[in-house]
Amino acid sequence: MTKPYDLAVIGGGVIGLAHAYVAARAGQRVVLIERDPRANGASIRNFGFVTISGQERGDSWQLARRTRDVWAEIAERAGIPIAHHGLYLSARSPEAIAVIEAFLATEMGEGCELLSAEDFRAATGGLGGPDLMGALHSPHELRFESREVIPLLAQWLEERWGVTFLTQTVAFSTTPPRIETSRGPVQAGAVVVCPGDDFATLYPDRIAAYNVRRCRLTMLKLAGEGLHLPGALMSDLGLVRYRGYGALPEARALEARLCAEQPRHFANGVHLIVAQGTDGDLIVGDSHHYADLPGPFAPASAEDDILDEFARATGRRAPAVLERWTGTYAVADDRTYFIDTPEPGVRLVIVTSGTGASTSMALAERVIGDLLGLQAEHMA
Repeated sequence: MTKPYDLAVIGGGVIGLAHAYVAARAGQRVVLIERDPRANGASIRNFGFVTISGQERGDSWQLARRTRDVWAEIAERAGIPIAHHGLYLSARSPEAIAVIEAFLATEMGEGCELLSAEDFRAATGGLGGPDLMGALHSPHELRFESREVIPLLAQWLEERWGVTFLTQTVAFSTTPPRIETSRGPVQAGAVVVCPGDDFATLYPDRIAAYNVRRCRLTMLKLAGEGLHLPGALMSDLGLVRYRGYGALPEARALEARLCAEQPRHFANGVHLIVAQGTDGDLIVGDSHHYADLPGPFAPASAEDDILDEFARATGRRAPAVLERWTGTYAVADDRTYFIDTPEPGVRLVIVTSGTGASTSMALAERVIGDLLGLQAEHMA
């Protein structure tokens, strides 16, 4: 296994695939090394939701805007279906409305609007409880079926862009030009390591310096039961969880109210996202529990709180649960991602905020441009 490559990517999740795509699009010979037969972690255990509004103000928000545009280009070129566009975030209190108004006054509110309760109900087929006061509408988001699209993206990279995939292969060392793997050596001029929440296999000391830990989330698939959503749905809890809203001063009053009224939802880290799949069923979540190694045992109360918030936000009883799953991803308190240079010709990239699908493409453009010395016009 001595064929030379320009770039080796370690990790076949959405971050690794993004780096493989950006490099291959720039004319580089790319090999991707993945320990499992296919992506099976956080990249498919999510909403498939490319979120713009609510991303942390500044760099993360800009990365998400660019990533959304790249995803739209890929979807058109690769025939990848986009399930729906846009976001509706309902508000049930004056404090929530105040946060939305503050958000709209920032540059992040460009193109977004505050809907009346009546307009929200009209857009969503009558959803909303009796305490609904209004809703934020953002047209910027897009959503795909991640458990289907991630394998489709890998297939497209192999067939259209000539990326070599070495699956069921573990990389033990990554010093260019020789990468030692469980299938023998691979030669590559540069390496990008995208380990997700594997903090032990490669560069554990470098990763530890960023004080990362793991978040375990709980998610559900519910029967659609005739619902036809115009976009993803969120609720008041998202206004204090997502940093683009939650960092605004107006969010403190809302946070105090929600903590008093829904203390268990806060304890379980619950906020609501409802995304409709191409099959009509609903992907609903999620809860968040943090530890160095979160156990696989999710409390039943987390699911109860997710379903309760669904009912509060939509005014409807939660439909039947069809599937349940948990996932884990890397988190850090002081950053949404990091890019590290553990040795010459190597970049270590970890998204530490659960925003991999939303920021991956733009991050990859930044990393590949720096690592391989490519100008923007050579990566388009």
